Amino acid sequence: MRHLNYNHLLYFWMVAKEGSIAKASEILYITPQTISGQLKLLEQSVDEALFKRAGRGLALTNEGESIYLYADEIFNLGAELSERVHRKMISGSNELRIGIVNSIPKLIAYKTLQPALTLEEPLRIICDEGELDTLLGNLAIHQLDLIISDRMIPNGLNVKAFNHVLGESNIAFYASNKIARKYIKNFPQSLNNAPMLLPKKDNDMRKQLETWFDKMDVIPNIIAEFDDSALLKAFGQAGTGIFPAPLAISDHVEQMYSSKQLGVADSVKESYYAISPERKLKHPGVIRITSEARDNLLD
Repeated sequence: MRHLNYNHLLYFWMVAKEGSIAKASEILYITPQTISGQLKLLEQSVDEALFKRAGRGLALTNEGESIYLYADEIFNLGAELSERVHRKMISGSNELRIGIVNSIPKLIAYKTLQPALTLEEPLRIICDEGELDTLLGNLAIHQLDLIISDRMIPNGLNVKAFNHVLGESNIAFYASNKIARKYIKNFPQSLNNAPMLLPKKDNDMRKQLETWFDKMDVIPNIIAEFDDSALLKAFGQAGTGIFPAPLAISDHVEQMYSSKQLGVADSVKESYYAISPERKLKHPGVIRITSEARDNLLD
């Protein structure tokens, strides 16, 4: 291939996206004749035909498909860079937009993100909370730089994103100090018919806990189920029932929610992931988050 002209590549990319020279010319505010001429120069440069007729429009040839993949990544990265620079100019500081899956314990989220605030260059963290599918959609259109999740990207989901393992924690049971005195003895059999607060049934931790209850021959009295882990702990703090939380933040849970640890479900673990739009992490804040988490999140 001869020296690549990026204007030619831009015109090619836009025609491929829109399916016709006429539509591309409207978007680029360039005459169809100019675009046709630039496409011919690009085809001469690669010594291959890039388009073929398809009805009234154009379709990519095999070589065109190959080049389109490169062009698409180049111009999407350019748009991402432009958006990042624009945000920085508006805010006056470097921003890091992070999505947090709503089932992640807030203390785990804080413990994971806090190291990014210790960078020499000031960094503003903007956090969004929601369901993983919604956050992945925002990641795909560059509205987020990173997602902190308690599960990997679902199989079959058509989104360009990559899992990075942060760590894992065993799950322990906690209760308000008054309730703990009653159930801490003879754990875990003491959990039989005990008032229990749990995540909802679609939560991975809930599924693991149910398996563990069966293994321990324990049937708790499930009195409430929650999407939000902070609300679950607030109910536990109020003395409504026993609640699970990661062992990695046991000291914080006991202090913040005036509770006491009853015991650990050894075979139940919660894993944590950073999900990014690129395989190789580049943002210094993201690099700090992932490296510190791997050192400090494990029990």
